[in-house]
Amino acid sequence: MPLFLAEYRVQASDRTQLEPLFAAIDRAVRQVGGEVIEYQVGQDLAILYAVLEHSDGEALQKSLEHTGVGPQDFAQVRLVGQSLEEVKAQRGDANYLVEWDLPAGLTMEAYLQRKAEKSPLYAQVPEVRFLRTYVREDMAKCVCLYAAPDEAAVHRARQAVSAPVDRLTRLCS
Repeated sequence: MPLFLAEYRVQASDRTQLEPLFAAIDRAVRQVGGEVIEYQVGQDLAILYAVLEHSDGEALQKSLEHTGVGPQDFAQVRLVGQSLEEVKAQRGDANYLVEWDLPAGLTMEAYLQRKAEKSPLYAQVPEVRFLRTYVREDMAKCVCLYAAPDEAAVHRARQAVSAPVDRLTRLCS
């Protein structure tokens, strides 16, 4: 079943203030037969990333909007690096999120080939564990999740695989 990335600009002083939003998104997704795969929230509590599974993106987006929780950005994504079952088992492992605005003209096929070729290079930075990437099907950007000791380590890992960091977010635990 297809996956979708819904991005929300939020304002909260702690993560518990986002619980009503999580509950509303969950209700809207379940109402149309979908599933919330994971939530990732930046430590600054300014952005919420929700990965959602549903067979019909248009119906899913309409349900979110109809229930008052329409995201600021919504796109179909492809999961790379882990299986969906692994993601569901490890939902809380990531502590850093990298956004990369993909270059114009890059195809999904070329991206996936590049990812396969470069991923072994993460071994050069053993303190960082690459977890997964959600690549937008429209190739606008990808969102990569890592478990790392600090921002510098994430930058070293990205350098090892020759991938830029357009935005780096420390995630709430």
